[in-house]
This record gives sequence, C-alpha cells and structure tokens, in this order.
Amino acid sequence: MKLSIVSTLYNSSPYVNEFYDRIIKVINKITNDYQIIFVDDGSPDNSLQKAISIAEINEKVSVIELSRNFGHHKAMMTGLSHAKGDYVFLIDIDLEE
Repeated sequence: MKLSIVSTLYNSSPYVNEFYDRIIKVINKITNDYQIIFVDDGSPDNSLQKAISIAEINEKVSVIELSRNFGHHKAMMTGLSHAKGDYVFLIDIDLEE
C-alpha cells in the first residue's frame, strides 16, 4: 500500500518539524511505502527551508515551491497532482489534527 500525505506551507515555520515528527511516527506504524509532499504556497517565512531540510534527509519527502501565493485550495490541488499513493491524506500542518 502506498500512502501519500499532502500538506501546504504558509507561515508554517513553527510547525514544520513537529508536524514531520508526528506524522512519521504514525506512518511508520502503517507502512514503509509512503510519500510526504509539502507544497510551499509562497510562504513569507522560512517554512520552505525547513521542509527542504527534511527532504534532504528523507528521500520520501518532496517539496514543491509555487511561484507565489495561490491560496490553500490551489496549493492542495498541486500536491494532489503529484501524489502517487493508493491512499492520499490531506492534512493541514498547523498541528490541529
């Protein structure tokens, strides 16, 4: 089973690392066949850099950088278009899950 997790980044810097730590713990209980997609929606903070740092240590994490802010829905649709999982989970990064 391939699982895709899609989340967007916009002023998300305080949450990126904690989100990743939490989500990876859960994923590892389910499957080792997964991908995590972060879509940077023109975030003005350093969310993008934090996501790139994670992608550099985990090859199953990818980061898509949009050229500007298109809004949450367009950013999610972009992530969905890159998802390859049999199951796709859309989740906000703000830790309010």
